[in-house]
Amino acid sequence: MSLVEVIVALVIAFGIAGIVVPILPGGALLVAAAILGWAIWLGEPTGWVIFGISAGLIAIGLITKYAIPGKRLKASGMPLSTQVMGGLLAIVGFFVIPVVGLFVGFPLGVFLAELRRHGGDSGEAWASTRTALKAIGLFILIDAIAATLATITWVVGLFVT
Repeated sequence: MSLVEVIVALVIAFGIAGIVVPILPGGALLVAAAILGWAIWLGEPTGWVIFGISAGLIAIGLITKYAIPGKRLKASGMPLSTQVMGGLLAIVGFFVIPVVGLFVGFPLGVFLAELRRHGGDSGEAWASTRTALKAIGLFILIDAIAATLATITWVVGLFVT
């Protein structure tokens, strides 16, 4: 394994870690960028085929990760304003409570917005919050699966080339 391949593997690992732990930068696009760098470095048609397959898998994941959780949230009747409130408090939480603030701020923002929307009914607000948390979990899972499949494709490409 060459130095370039080791660097690509580390960037891919960092990208996948950024999916699973949202406070880290990274994601499926970083995985795709690393595989693109490998394909450019390799300079062979096989590398481009591997990149094309990986990019296709990641593109499918990107589309799916927004479509499925978004559809579930829409079906639950949760307004966009609730999701925005969750996102805003997640950002605030990130800066106010280091490391875990993101994970505290989002559910708190959704819960407070839903509590207001449901006229103070905490049971309904909590049910909506659970729905939002499940959607975020599904969002992360879909992204992680797409990046993992792209990584597996790259590893197969290493053995083929």
